[in-house]
Amino acid sequence: MRNSIVKLVAIASIVISPLIAVPASAKDIVDTAVAAGSFKTLVSAIKAAGLVETLQRPGPFTVFAPTDAAFAKLPAGTLNSLLKPENKAKLVAILTYHVVPGRTMSADLNGKDLRVKTVEGEEVTIDGRKGVMVNNAHVINPDIAADNGVIHVIDTVLIPK
Repeated sequence: MRNSIVKLVAIASIVISPLIAVPASAKDIVDTAVAAGSFKTLVSAIKAAGLVETLQRPGPFTVFAPTDAAFAKLPAGTLNSLLKPENKAKLVAILTYHVVPGRTMSADLNGKDLRVKTVEGEEVTIDGRKGVMVNNAHVINPDIAADNGVIHVIDTVLIPK
């Protein structure tokens, strides 16, 4: 029966979230992002920053994950610069600014206007009054479940102050 429920949830996720297919057997945040296929840049950045093991820990984590298209909107040369070893600390700060401790589903944000502390240490503004926005990024695909948290797909890379 458990397998039937998992398959049903996976099918519902695919129907509800057509932008990104969620594998039937979701894994940790990193494995889920890899399987989705639209986070190649994010996964490369996570690897360059040395954060793979961190995001594979039990968590739970809420990750506001920029798509490859979101990274493409950065000014020319920004991403290449961030991926250089000498800029690792800045890359870590940017990536951890996209992570909030705990598992927060989009339903928990509906109708709310919040400031939430990120793993990086600064706060982000979450506005759930008309859809969900994180700072200036729109959540375009919410609630992608992983064993150790949830991913909310965003259309813009968040940059800490």
